[in-house]
Amino acid sequence: MTKFQTFTSPTVVLPVDNVDTDQIIPARFLKGTSRTGLGRSLFADWRYDAQGQPRPDFVLNRREAQGAQVLVAGDNFGCGSSREHAPWALVDAGFRAVISTSLADIFRNNALKNSLLPIVVEPAVHARLLAQPGASVTVDLEAKAVTLADGTRATFDVEPFARYCLLNGVDELAFLLGQDAAITEFERHT
Repeated sequence: MTKFQTFTSPTVVLPVDNVDTDQIIPARFLKGTSRTGLGRSLFADWRYDAQGQPRPDFVLNRREAQGAQVLVAGDNFGCGSSREHAPWALVDAGFRAVISTSLADIFRNNALKNSLLPIVVEPAVHARLLAQPGASVTVDLEAKAVTLADGTRATFDVEPFARYCLLNGVDELAFLLGQDAAITEFERHT
């Protein structure tokens, strides 16, 4: 994992509530265990027509969405079944954070374990973000804050251990392996 650092990015706005993991990455794309290439299948049923051609009206197919690292989603994003492929697809598509008023617990946990920062903000801040597609935001995990282009600052909560792992670029296994000397010392005294 790479260390999560403060970044500024335009937003992509998907103002749809209750987006479940099957909409994020349809089940037919879950056959593999590689994270690479899943970004092409992100929101596939909304993004492409029956012939596989991009729908020009879908937000990810618009020119202004290219290079955006922040997805502003509707309420209850990531609901449905546990599907680690959902954050994998978002990360492979270049997203580093998802902002909403609420995120499904399982999706949030899977996101944190896969270098995707799930951010919950107050409804008023969320409404401002939804009303300004493409507006730049700065995401600062160290400060646990999102700053909008107009200077509005919104704080968010993140579980301390997950935050530590993201900031230090380690997953849970790497963290445990980093404790090998302390574990060995503890075992010697028991």
